[in-house]
Amino acid sequence: MKVLVTVKEVAQPEDDFEIAGNQIQEKFLEYDLNEWDDYAVEEAVQLKEENDEVDEVVGVTIGPERSEETIRMALAKGVDRAVRVWDDPMEGGENLDAHSKAEVLAAVVEEEDPDLVFTGVQADDSSLGATGVALADLLGWQWAAVVNQFDYDLDSEVANLHRELEGGVEEVTEVEAPAVFTIQTGINEPRYASLRGIRQAQSKEIAVKNLDDVGVDASAVESRVTLQEMYEPESESDTEYIEGGAAEQAAGVAEVLRDKGVAE
Repeated sequence: MKVLVTVKEVAQPEDDFEIAGNQIQEKFLEYDLNEWDDYAVEEAVQLKEENDEVDEVVGVTIGPERSEETIRMALAKGVDRAVRVWDDPMEGGENLDAHSKAEVLAAVVEEEDPDLVFTGVQADDSSLGATGVALADLLGWQWAAVVNQFDYDLDSEVANLHRELEGGVEEVTEVEAPAVFTIQTGINEPRYASLRGIRQAQSKEIAVKNLDDVGVDASAVESRVTLQEMYEPESESDTEYIEGGAAEQAAGVAEVLRDKGVAE
């Protein structure tokens, strides 16, 4: 049995940053493993650890060479090997829409032929929450989104799970494999990568593929999303910073409250 988990590198801007054109300047960005994907990785690795019938966990990411540092974090946490897909037509991949990403991921899934696919519910940067479901649709597989409890019966090949719905409602359902599951935060406690795991990750395979390698035409990654403008929103309220030590700041706050009629 094989499990495939998708991993995305996301950019986190510093508290103070500058915008150039329609992008945050590179020097103000730090890159890390997407939070939701971290939980998906943990769920996949736990499934393998608990079941001898699970032969391997394969990670797949769409990203430039820089993103190998992120995928190696997944390898350090227990993913057995990884696939990274990137090509010239995908430059500016931050704006690839969910369908374009799903096209690429579906090609890798068909090549790897896993029994289960785990993705994060959404990504820290775009927060769309659509890629996993779009992937299932392209594959023609069963799927379940926003999964916050997961138990898989290898004999029946059925996943018993809980889904987090709107308004605090929780759905309990079953899904037959092969299937795609989008994993919610809180389903588990993602492990820290140990020093041993980090060392081992350096020797694990990352297969780098272009669009031809996975059989995807360049037209499939022509994003339907165009970034028109990026700007810092203006604050709609005034902020007053009170200088000085604790006593001076406390006196200043008291004075503001008296002026507002809150305190006498």
